[in-house]
Amino acid sequence: MSNPLTRFYCTAFLGVGVVASGSLQHVVTTVKDALDDRDLTQLLLFDDSTGKPVDVDFRGKTDDVLKRLGEQFGDLPSKEVNHQPTRRVGRPKLGVVSGEVTLLPRHWEWLKSQPGGASVTLRKLIDEARRAGEKQSSIRESQEAAYNFMTAMAGNFNQYEEALRALYAGDLDRFYHFIDDWAPDIRNHVKRLAANAFAEGNL
Repeated sequence: MSNPLTRFYCTAFLGVGVVASGSLQHVVTTVKDALDDRDLTQLLLFDDSTGKPVDVDFRGKTDDVLKRLGEQFGDLPSKEVNHQPTRRVGRPKLGVVSGEVTLLPRHWEWLKSQPGGASVTLRKLIDEARRAGEKQSSIRESQEAAYNFMTAMAGNFNQYEEALRALYAGDLDRFYHFIDDWAPDIRNHVKRLAANAFAEGNL
């Protein structure tokens, strides 16, 4: 079984500067070696995927810290577990599932007139809708991650509220303008978290 602490990525800040970034195991080991107990009490770790703070108890030796985190993150459900359904004897499935679709006559007429017929057109429409939905989901997740981090680390920075409005408005140029004079490590991490927060036309 792989170590969950090597799959969880975060960034550690002391004040407005980055101390370490990478897997949770790497960050914890690095900061324990580099910082004294006083600095460790002021250290803030942030989840690179959500922008939220990560609570780490740095008491004891590095192995003690990692052991506690391993127990904490080991309780999370693994996305890698693959529950295969029991296979039945008979014809192998070809990946096609039949079902019932209820449409008005004008809808059926339009579908039948499309190249490839109704089934091909429906599959294309569904795939396009899924891609659009995934894109919107990625934008929302990136916006939320940037918001979480900005609220924790830049809430009292100049033009913080204006930057948030630009973030949610999808205005990349204004967003970059408002955060331009922020502390470099804070600004760069915000840009990293917000990398997928803007429509492709704005990049």
